[in-house]
Amino acid sequence: MSEFLVEIKINLPADLDAEDREALVAAELKRGKELVEAGSISRIWRLPGRRANVGIWSAPDADALHAAITTLPMFPYMDIEVTALATHPLEQDAPA
Repeated sequence: MSEFLVEIKINLPADLDAEDREALVAAELKRGKELVEAGSISRIWRLPGRRANVGIWSAPDADALHAAITTLPMFPYMDIEVTALATHPLEQDAPA
């Protein structure tokens, strides 16, 4: 399993109806919880003052990561930056 640093910025349309926005936020939260339970999202932090988050995601490869991210209901409104992560030599000798 590979790990990825995933930075997501949400850009919801200003003219999005309040009811539609509320439904979209609820659907996003539900799907996010499913991805956490499945182990796809290892850790996630919100970035205060912004509609953005940064997280550590796990996937077999970049294609599987992309497939998981595209299941998020807000995907059409996201700017996403993905960085593949590799084990640092300092961690290779660290006790578990």
